[in-house]
Amino acid sequence: MVELTRFRVKEGKMDKAREWIAFLNEHLEYVLLTLEDEKMYVETIFHETLDGRDYLYWYSVQGEGGQDVQESAHWVDKKHLDYWEECIDPTFRPVDLNTEVVMIPKRIRQEMR
Repeated sequence: MVELTRFRVKEGKMDKAREWIAFLNEHLEYVLLTLEDEKMYVETIFHETLDGRDYLYWYSVQGEGGQDVQESAHWVDKKHLDYWEECIDPTFRPVDLNTEVVMIPKRIRQEMR
């Protein structure tokens, strides 16, 4: 599954969101371990400011049958979800961008099953 989804940052929480991103970067070794359980092959976070509002975008390439991050017992995922609760605006409906072309070589796609 390939996804790109936009989430709005709560007003006044962009500094906390930057702290969150720094946390993920500083603990990347542990973050990468948790991706195994999720069958997450690629996960990338982007930031954009539109009309004075901040948004975070999640781009991911995930295999079938992975664990949901909410089910994780990893400490780094628990901290990640705490940041999520504090920073992501629950009143904004996430926007899934339309996938038009997926360019993943066949040999890699087979590994994702």
